[in-house]
Amino acid sequence: MRKLTTLPSNVQQYLLITGNYWAFTLTDGALRMLVILYFHGLGYKPLDIALLFVFYEAFGVITNLIGGWLGAHIGLNRIMNAGLFLQIIALSMLLIPETQLTVLWVMAAQALSGIAKDLNKMSAKSAIRLLVSADAQDTLFRWVAVLTGSKNTLKGAGFFLGGALLTALGFHAAIVGLAFALFLVWIISLVFLKKELGKSKAKPKFTDILSKSNAINTLSATRMFLFGSRDIWFVVALPVYLSSTFNWDHWHIGGYLAAWVIGYGIVQSCAPYIIGKTTSNVPDGKDAFIWALALCAVPACIALVLKYNWQIENALLIGLLVYGIFFAINSSLHSYLIVSYADEDNVSLDVGFYYMANAMGRLIGTTLSGWLFQTYGLAVCLWTSAGFVLLATLLSLGLPKHSATQTI
Repeated sequence: MRKLTTLPSNVQQYLLITGNYWAFTLTDGALRMLVILYFHGLGYKPLDIALLFVFYEAFGVITNLIGGWLGAHIGLNRIMNAGLFLQIIALSMLLIPETQLTVLWVMAAQALSGIAKDLNKMSAKSAIRLLVSADAQDTLFRWVAVLTGSKNTLKGAGFFLGGALLTALGFHAAIVGLAFALFLVWIISLVFLKKELGKSKAKPKFTDILSKSNAINTLSATRMFLFGSRDIWFVVALPVYLSSTFNWDHWHIGGYLAAWVIGYGIVQSCAPYIIGKTTSNVPDGKDAFIWALALCAVPACIALVLKYNWQIENALLIGLLVYGIFFAINSSLHSYLIVSYADEDNVSLDVGFYYMANAMGRLIGTTLSGWLFQTYGLAVCLWTSAGFVLLATLLSLGLPKHSATQTI
């Protein structure tokens, strides 16, 4: 603790924001897996399970737009703490008797959780931009990569935790434990997070929530299709497929998806070293295009394996690992580019707009995941995923090709 107090203020705040983000993500991943596995066990169909998360993603779209504007006015610290508090309420809503856990009630709880998640994420990503000087783009890339990658590693741990808690304690006891742990983190964050972090000097108008930057608009559209491509087959279709086709139990599904997301997060954290951008030679639009193109082929190859019925289980699991590596690098690149493109005085507005597109992609992907899988099967989910990545690849051609250290 004494060593922490001797660190520079910006490093202390970075560690606090990262720890806050970690704790939130752990509970959010656990909650998602709890809901998917619990309601699948009750006999809900894939589309019904997908609908449980529609409000989670839909409200994320609105939250990112409005949250960025609010962050500029009242400060990112208050936005982050509000996200933690709303997640505690969302968890508490699921503590009613099982007979009253209707689809509409769970959708409402997930809507609140979606608002909480995007308030927390938007404020965390925006705050990093303010803690690093504009001429230290390589440091910014590394800090963003660590924040993003470690978050997803914890999300994977949350998947495993959710499956384990459901098996060991049951649904309600698991929810109580998660809510109590997050309450402790909220108290710490209220006390120690810097009070004026992220307030804009010139208060933006509400109409300023829409980005006026071509680079940010293009990157946001790319992000929408990128994350839509993942969730089309990963969110609902894959867990249900593993359960119904291979008879995997909760432990196996939660454990495998946890391992996948943990590995995905590790790759994100290492992205600056994997693509060789660890000095002032930071990524640009060309890197985004190359890595999106590489990702495009993976879901198509997995779909072909399913079509020809060749070692389906092994091919699916190996293909998912390859997909995770390429997707993680793409995601890390995008997370750096938006923070780099964002205007310093209105960083929360630009980052909020970008993550609005991210939430829109997740909403589209989650909805299609349940409907396409239930109607056509996993192969069609994968072909649609490949199509979305192709669109993201083409959009990447419009991103600036010069170094992100230059004025954009």
